[in-house]
Amino acid sequence: MAVFRIVIVLLLVAAGISFALFALTSNVRYKRTGLRLLGGTLIAAFIFFAILIADELLWG
Repeated sequence: MAVFRIVIVLLLVAAGISFALFALTSNVRYKRTGLRLLGGTLIAAFIFFAILIADELLWG
């Protein structure tokens, strides 16, 4: 479970850095990369919470 938390935090940090680079350079590539990373972060978070819910329901 700790691995999922670390991955989610690292994805959020990477997305934030990408958006900061977009703000500094106005290069659209950084914005697209940030949005993809943010989408990956949301998917990872949903998987993490789905595992937590399933764990609670099955072994509660």
